[in-house]
Amino acid sequence: MKTILVQVGKTVNKHFLAGINDYVERINHYMPFEVVTIPELKNAKSLSEEQQKKSEGELILRQLQPSDTVVLLDEHGRQFRSIEFADWLEQKRNTARRLVFVIGGPYGFSPAVYARANEQLSLSKMTFSHQMIRLTFTEQVYRACTIIRGEPYHHE
Repeated sequence: MKTILVQVGKTVNKHFLAGINDYVERINHYMPFEVVTIPELKNAKSLSEEQQKKSEGELILRQLQPSDTVVLLDEHGRQFRSIEFADWLEQKRNTARRLVFVIGGPYGFSPAVYARANEQLSLSKMTFSHQMIRLTFTEQVYRACTIIRGEPYHHE
């Protein structure tokens, strides 16, 4: 199974970027994992929130294949403890050909992206910046991989 993280806009904080790159490299020891960055919209300030979501949504949908299992990282999504997420990920690894996680733009997702999604996950009830959630998410994927393998990274 290939796992992909699609994100809108590049990570600008060099400290977050270093951490994300480190976790992506670690994850690739366990499974194929790729980050796809959709460029930020040009002239976004001249667009309404709905126009931005629609335009970003079109760009997100272009990244998807019909057979993809698509999971949106969304504040209204299902929450897991790390061990539960590892179990969920292991199940997806056995059933999905391509598992695609999506982090949207600053205003969230368009209705078309929500309609295409198979599931939604939330990493917390708290709100984090899009930059920070990328680091948090890649760390949790790495943690899940170590839990699945029974390695000592995660402690109960």
